[in-house]
Amino acid sequence: MLNPERMIFIHGLEGTSLGVKATLLRELFPGILTPDFRGTLDERMSQLYRLLGKHKEWTIIGSSFGGLMGAIFTCQHPAQVRKLVLLAPALIWPDFAESIPDAVDVPTFVYHGSHDEIVPLAATRKLAEQVFHNLTYHVVDDDHGLYETVHKINWKEILQSTPTNQ
Repeated sequence: MLNPERMIFIHGLEGTSLGVKATLLRELFPGILTPDFRGTLDERMSQLYRLLGKHKEWTIIGSSFGGLMGAIFTCQHPAQVRKLVLLAPALIWPDFAESIPDAVDVPTFVYHGSHDEIVPLAATRKLAEQVFHNLTYHVVDDDHGLYETVHKINWKEILQSTPTNQ
């Protein structure tokens, strides 16, 4: 069962809680957490650990650098995560790509634009397929921001369903 109070959207490196994606998700899921993150990856991860605590059944949605953060948290604490949705995730970041974490079975959806010039699609997909065993990977006709795609996603259906390997 989807619980908006156990949902979090993690924005990208230069994003904020006032961005298009955070605003859209707050409209769809009142109660979703959309905090602002600043600083280094370690500082941002510390903030994320404090926010999520030891609670379980989290639905994590992360965009770009926020996708990296969501992936790291999920790999470190898979029992706390119900579902992971990654939007053009920056899995190529050295902290992840050079020390690939153990694979997890958390249901994971990835949306990645075929015109993404910031996060390479092929390298990201390869990493995602290594790490997330219960993965649905969508390549969409969009760029890194995925601004068209996020408005086309049936968020309620995706967040309530369980992905199957594709």
